[in-house]
Amino acid sequence: MRRALSLALTLIAALGTNAGADSGERTSTLGDQRGVGITIYNAELALVRDRRHITLPRGESHLALRDVSAKMQPETALLQSITAPGGLSVFEQNFNYDLLSPQKLLEKYVGRDVDVVRYDPRTGQRHAERARVLATNGGVVLRYADRIETEVNGTLSFPSLPPDLRDRPTLVTDLSNATDAAQDVELTYLSGGLSWKADYTALLSAADDRIDLRGLITLQNASGTEYRDAAVQLVAGDVNVVQPAMKTIARSMAGNAAAPRQVSEQALFEYHLYTLSRRTTIGDNQTKQVELLTAPAVPVTKTLELRGASYYYESASSDLGTRLKIGTYVTFRNQSGSLGIPLPKGAVRVYKRDTAGTAQFVGSDEIDHTPKGETVRLHLGDSFDVTASKKQTDFHVVDSKNGIDESAYEIVLRNAKKTAETVIVVEPIPGEWTIVSSSLPHRKTSSSTANWPVRIPPEGSTTLTYRVRTKF
Repeated sequence: MRRALSLALTLIAALGTNAGADSGERTSTLGDQRGVGITIYNAELALVRDRRHITLPRGESHLALRDVSAKMQPETALLQSITAPGGLSVFEQNFNYDLLSPQKLLEKYVGRDVDVVRYDPRTGQRHAERARVLATNGGVVLRYADRIETEVNGTLSFPSLPPDLRDRPTLVTDLSNATDAAQDVELTYLSGGLSWKADYTALLSAADDRIDLRGLITLQNASGTEYRDAAVQLVAGDVNVVQPAMKTIARSMAGNAAAPRQVSEQALFEYHLYTLSRRTTIGDNQTKQVELLTAPAVPVTKTLELRGASYYYESASSDLGTRLKIGTYVTFRNQSGSLGIPLPKGAVRVYKRDTAGTAQFVGSDEIDHTPKGETVRLHLGDSFDVTASKKQTDFHVVDSKNGIDESAYEIVLRNAKKTAETVIVVEPIPGEWTIVSSSLPHRKTSSSTANWPVRIPPEGSTTLTYRVRTKF
């Protein structure tokens, strides 16, 4: 019945682009648009700057701005005249996002009369009968002069379109205009439904010592309208947003990136602003990707790491594990060459070519916003051929009154590869601590961390033993 009803609904009143508006309303569509700019933030928030060329009568009038974002935050909307600054004053505005559909139209007519039109195929005649819409919950209830029916046997005909029901998201303004000449106006507002993120791909060299890094910006538009030939800027950083909406609007000037980069970058307050060098159209419900950077042959360092835990230094423990996972990490500095720009946070997916030359996926990791000069560290997974076993070989209390304990450990590292490997053993040790003895040299890298670089021969093993005194 719902499908038949949606096919049967018609409208007697003529519906133009300003459907539902009163006769004194002026309508502006995307055809009036002279430019649009959007600044998109990481928090699924965007600043939209929509410039249009319109003609309004002098004095008070109504202006309906169609094709705005369906997720506009109306309390942030600001309409100004660019041609005649100060010549336009808005004293009331209404955001109409209750969009036209057969069901919505029927709901608006609850308690009002419609005509039910029936067609007689034998005579070719159409007959209209007046009925009042009583309810639309789970169907429709109609009251005729002599009966009540719960199905529509015919076509519903409506005399007019309710003024608060629009076929597109529309901002309706009551304003005062100082001139009757054509002018450019700009509508600025914050909107949800627009988001961006950075995605990176890295091709690892055969020797695991360099990567070819490519960065892409992924734009997503679910705001309910398109942005044609838009100047797009992106803000990277953690911007604080008042809930449910920001109460102020900050303007930013569009710029062009210098070749060969597709995106230029500049500092903005405590954030970074990226400007696409070319205008682009972002359609509604569209995902678009734009190149951020290309950086060939970036030097990287691959490390294998066995990372421990602090709990087993505080008491006697059983076996701490066999065939422990050895983490695989790749690090590089964001500096020099084609890098050296602040990197927005995003996912880095790493590939490496096999012996046949086919690129294979070898792992991925998320990076946070990374300033110029800092190190990017990627955890790509765990080693298959390099494993470890760990156990506590001794624990005793040295001085219970002063909380002094002593414990000893044995870590056996095994390498099934035909080449030697180095594993960095990272042990977080709590309290005040001292390495009493160790079979291999260690380095105190922080107040609570000891590191041992352990070299393992091809298809062999290396055993690390050490004793620690701790005070809690």
